[in-house]
Amino acid sequence: MSLIHILIADDHAVVREGTRQILDREDDLEVIAQANDGQEAVDLVLQHNPRVALLDISMPRMNGIEATRRIKKLAPRTAVLVFTAYDYDEYVFAILEAGAAGYLLKNSRSSELVEAVRRVAAGESVLHPAIAAKVLNRVSKREPVADEMLEPLTERELEVLRLAALGLSNREIADQLYVSPRTVQSHMANIFGKLNVGSRTEAVMVGLRRGWISLGELQDDA
Repeated sequence: MSLIHILIADDHAVVREGTRQILDREDDLEVIAQANDGQEAVDLVLQHNPRVALLDISMPRMNGIEATRRIKKLAPRTAVLVFTAYDYDEYVFAILEAGAAGYLLKNSRSSELVEAVRRVAAGESVLHPAIAAKVLNRVSKREPVADEMLEPLTERELEVLRLAALGLSNREIADQLYVSPRTVQSHMANIFGKLNVGSRTEAVMVGLRRGWISLGELQDDA
């Protein structure tokens, strides 16, 4: 079993330790670094290259939004999962636009945290459906931006991306397309590589910003 390496960043030591204990109980999860502020989180991500960075939003020196932005610029393959007590819409939009793969509240159950870490490590998103709809709606209203610097997706990759935007898992996408989950994983890996992202949340947002998929298409398919 391949271990999922995790960094935890939170300015409350008790929260960090409790979170570490929850994650380290799982055979496939391992906390390899802890940070007490955003700047330290960025530094430790560059040093340890974790698969998942679990970040709070409110931290000293550098908040979670800016830390996420820097992590995704400097270490795009690290998936950022926000773990916070705040559920304000503006925080959600800002952190996802910075590149986070998911947004989880601290009142979640331990099992939900563990599953969320596994999902973002696998390139999936962790968003409440209502939050996802708001994000897609906001991004879709912007003018498409030029995509000269990105390698275009194939028709099949666009199809996979559109289904991912609907919130379907890899297995559900495979059932829709009559292919194996492994084939879907391969398509998702190609999409991530072409778009230089580390999660399907980021990939969907890039697709919306580039005009490759639209909210209307998603609503028609839903």
